[in-house]
Amino acid sequence: MPRRKRIVIEQEINDEIVDSLRNIDISNILKEREKKQHLLSSAVSSIVSQAKHLYEKEGVEEDSFVNMGLLPVQEAYEYLRDNGYNISFRAFGGRIERGVVPSVKLGRKRYIPVHVLNDILDLSREFYTVRGAYETYKKFVPDLKYRAFIGRVEKGAIPSVKIGTKRLIPKVVVDALVHVAKNYYSVSQAMEELRKAGIKIERNAFERRLDRRRIPHVKVGGRRFIPKSVLEELIVKEKQIMNRK
Repeated sequence: MPRRKRIVIEQEINDEIVDSLRNIDISNILKEREKKQHLLSSAVSSIVSQAKHLYEKEGVEEDSFVNMGLLPVQEAYEYLRDNGYNISFRAFGGRIERGVVPSVKLGRKRYIPVHVLNDILDLSREFYTVRGAYETYKKFVPDLKYRAFIGRVEKGAIPSVKIGTKRLIPKVVVDALVHVAKNYYSVSQAMEELRKAGIKIERNAFERRLDRRRIPHVKVGGRRFIPKSVLEELIVKEKQIMNRK
């Protein structure tokens, strides 16, 4: 039997955070990273060259290397930890051995350029690892499984970049996803809220309303999300119709 009254929600969605997520330019992020990597390589190469030249002279003190911006491994590790970078010494040493963290050996000691350490810190401030992004997002989407999250990353639904050997997710992306989780309902969540409110509507019928733009929503990563304020208005109007019957 057809509905007596067609409900149309006329709220406008003006969400700069959602817009920024949908318009994020990964290629531009990679270009900026390439520029920074080039400058970093040049700076490190210059310091290492100077240090090797200095080492060839007799009586060179370790302080001379430190003053040039080269830190012994233990001090380099402490530098990262003191600046809020969470890593075990064993893991840090493993990265050095694999060449993931560039270093130079002078005599019997290995040194890490401060430029490299600062770049590690900058990356940690701008990006999450995939696991770190998942753990942050999962606080607001408890039912999300890690495998499903990885799947969204692999499909590009969650923007990511590959820097070196690691895949990273920009923090602005995760912040936007958390914003959506806090302020929007997925279609499944919206259906659950309607059910709790005593509103009987089939999912197909609900999605047809979304298709026809009768219920304002946004699309993020190929999925549709309904603002909580929109669903609240929908519930009020549905109940008004129910009470008139």
